[in-house]
Amino acid sequence: MGAPDICVTVTGRTMADIRRARDEAVHADLVELRLDGIHRPDVATALAGRRRPAIVTCRPAWEGGRYHGDEEGRRRLLAAALDQGAEFVDVEAASPFARDLLAVRNGRGIVLSAHYFGRAPDDLPARYAAMQDAAPEVVKLAAEVGSLTELLPIFEIADAGRGRKTPSHVLIAMGTAGIPSRVLSARLGNRWTYAGDGVAPGQLPAERLVREFRFREVQPGAALYGVVGNPVVQSLSPAMHNAGFASLGLDAVYVPLQASDADDFVRFARRTRLRGASITAPFKVALMSRMDEIEPLARRVGAVNTLVVHDDRWLGFNTDVHGFLAPLAGRIHLRGVRATVLGAGGAARAVTLALVDQGAAVTISARREETAAALAAEAGASVGRFPPPAGSWDVLVNATSAGSAAAPVNPIEGTPLEGEIVFDLVYAPARTPLLEAAEEEGCLTIGGLEMLIAQAERQFELWTGQPPPHYLFKSAAVQAVAPLQDHPAAGAL
Repeated sequence: MGAPDICVTVTGRTMADIRRARDEAVHADLVELRLDGIHRPDVATALAGRRRPAIVTCRPAWEGGRYHGDEEGRRRLLAAALDQGAEFVDVEAASPFARDLLAVRNGRGIVLSAHYFGRAPDDLPARYAAMQDAAPEVVKLAAEVGSLTELLPIFEIADAGRGRKTPSHVLIAMGTAGIPSRVLSARLGNRWTYAGDGVAPGQLPAERLVREFRFREVQPGAALYGVVGNPVVQSLSPAMHNAGFASLGLDAVYVPLQASDADDFVRFARRTRLRGASITAPFKVALMSRMDEIEPLARRVGAVNTLVVHDDRWLGFNTDVHGFLAPLAGRIHLRGVRATVLGAGGAARAVTLALVDQGAAVTISARREETAAALAAEAGASVGRFPPPAGSWDVLVNATSAGSAAAPVNPIEGTPLEGEIVFDLVYAPARTPLLEAAEEEGCLTIGGLEMLIAQAERQFELWTGQPPPHYLFKSAAVQAVAPLQDHPAAGAL
């Protein structure tokens, strides 16, 4: 079997919309023409002049589509599509005319499908086997999942059929937690994957599949890595790490892993033989107890952001400290410098310990003084007023989420910025309100993207034994962050 194809789903309100979207699907190997939702669908118009193979679909409302007409009208439309040369039509297994259409065509050109929204049935493997027995050309099973654990039956169905002579299949887990199934089509043995502008839950644009996830290069046995968090779909990490794997010619792929809790991630990671992971909120502390060994620095910080799997042992590291210090190197010598950290959460903890270890005199400035006091006592820092007084710092670090697209504000609005460097850990937008104010007052500014890149480079080295090529991660991150500048789910480390 060759590499899976990319099928781009196209929709519209008119036939002109369908044709336009069909012809603009530049990364598609084939297109799915969704004719449900169009008042007067015209099969001949949909198919005429197409440059790629097509699947004609008219999904009924009772299976998640927008067709509200009678079943006989839908049968005639799909039969006409086959008569007029459509390579495939998609027929739901629950459709009253599915068996008749299969018999007339002897299964050829028929995608027999089933879509489960909400909780998938417990007997999913048996339902899939019954669809195989009907002998269509392709069996499509799409089940919505709310966790990584719920995604595992899709992998188990694929594994059970490996090496057996059965119809081609497409196994898809819908929803954000199901994104790995769309990227790992080769591992699942899929004939194709579906891409598009979010027509189905968790669907990714074809351009992102090709550019960011290297879909056409991912082999069935590719080493699996990912970023675990919640939310995580807007993470820049896949763009960086997949670019790194490509540059070294490694058979590896890195995917977003949106987990419902720590145990959910552990079950998925062990079942799929995950080789490593970036760990982000809210799991940096929760996953510490799942590690077989934790480096001393991560224990001091009280959080792991990197998992390395070596001989089935889980090793925990923290690269946030390295990520924070790397952009400061060459810009300032930290020993004896007065540094003020805004915030007292997990990010502030890593930053404070890094600064104290470098010999800086650190002050914690947070709205909740008791939280600031606890961090200061543990890290060897002091507690200051919020906002910090003018002239009280040389380096100011924003370790809060203020300034991100979700909270686009300067956390110390109106406070004079009389210091040397302002470092904002927020990376989207690139120029936060705090950084803009600091630039106006003549401070040197550092954005969170520099820290994100530096900590990711260290993660990559831990996994592969060598750093990525110089500037590669920066180039990949800058390209990937552009569409996220106004996205509320992105921005804060």
